[in-house]
Amino acid sequence: MGPINALVERFIPSALVFAIVLTLVVALGAVLFTDAGPTTVVTSWGDGLSGLLDFMTQMCLVLLLGHVLANTGPVRAGLSALASIPRGRVLPYVFVALVTCLATLITWGLGLVVGALLAKEVAAQATRRGEPLHFPLLVATGYTGMSIWHMGYSGSAPLTAATPDSFVAKQLGHTIGITETTFSWWNLTAIAVALLAILGTVALMAPKAGAEVVDMPADGHAEPTRFTPPRETPADALDASRVVTLLLGLMLTAYLVLHFSNGGTLTLDIVNWTFLAAILLVVASPAELVELVKDAASNVGEILVQFPLYAGVMGIMTGTGLIEKLSDLVVSTSTPQTFGLLAFLSAGLVNFFVPSGGGQIAVQGPILLDAAERLGVDPAVAVMAISYGDQWTNMIQPFWALPLLAIAGLRIRDILGYTTMILLSVGVVLAATMLLVGPGV
Repeated sequence: MGPINALVERFIPSALVFAIVLTLVVALGAVLFTDAGPTTVVTSWGDGLSGLLDFMTQMCLVLLLGHVLANTGPVRAGLSALASIPRGRVLPYVFVALVTCLATLITWGLGLVVGALLAKEVAAQATRRGEPLHFPLLVATGYTGMSIWHMGYSGSAPLTAATPDSFVAKQLGHTIGITETTFSWWNLTAIAVALLAILGTVALMAPKAGAEVVDMPADGHAEPTRFTPPRETPADALDASRVVTLLLGLMLTAYLVLHFSNGGTLTLDIVNWTFLAAILLVVASPAELVELVKDAASNVGEILVQFPLYAGVMGIMTGTGLIEKLSDLVVSTSTPQTFGLLAFLSAGLVNFFVPSGGGQIAVQGPILLDAAERLGVDPAVAVMAISYGDQWTNMIQPFWALPLLAIAGLRIRDILGYTTMILLSVGVVLAATMLLVGPGV
């Protein structure tokens, strides 16, 4: 791992600079490889800047609410108990990866926050025991779930394909049930094999006995101070009352129960309201909630800047036809047997420019579904090829690592050497799955 880490630290810039450079590269590519001129490229970019504002709000809430929830007293106690389980030289890294992957298969937002916070707590407890762990690797293991998230319950592409009024249903004339995608036997098998590949790779990357490790920053070991609000006036008493937040939490919980009992599905909004309901139920007072939000808000700033940049990249890709050029290349070089593999690889490439599962199925889905139909390939294969490619290159795309890095206090270059190894091991599993499935089973 030494040479890879040295290369990453020397040449990989910050996540913000990466987004800026990517914008310029895509703009140049659009000018060179499409009929769009500079004016069209700039217009497409500018029009696209606001394309992810709703999604940006959702993502920032995932980070903010997850951070707040994890720093409430009861949840910190639970994380502390969970983090006390793994001991030794290798098991802590494998344990964090396992918990993260399982949480991410439920919903990626939960996995991102759980991975970062569990990594910090495991590191803190190990240091207190006099057994410091290599913190960059530990944080990297907390990100591994994003390499398999799109195979799970909250996968954007399969859920879109299963929705009656979606563009997929309109294009095909029918929906693609999740039993054909997420819960197909071959996808479930791929999940199990990919998970084993992740855990095995993490175990191999664990530092050898006696090797030098980089411990968690000193400020990361500090226990959060408990906020005690004043009670000098009736207004202070309300601010310090648990009843206020508890009542609102019960009301929000009732809404969530009604949502699911009426057949509602798990969406990003519902994930956020679940976080908020849990916070309201366990927080000590409105005053404590305000303090926790203030602390969590400091982690959101960099994401707010980068979302418009990636939305602008998406605007260039769609507005100039560059995305069609990439997909047409897949069709022209595919056979029914190799379509899934090449579609997967193209989706992995597109993920650099459109790092959103929902955005990627919207951009690339119509093209690959049409290509699958022309080649006689099951459309479920096209949907899962997009899913596999989208999740695969998350390991070297810094966008989704931002919440994790903000919580952990690290830079993308600190973990990229390790996540690159996960990219390689999981990539073999996903590529083999697509090749074996072929035109569909």
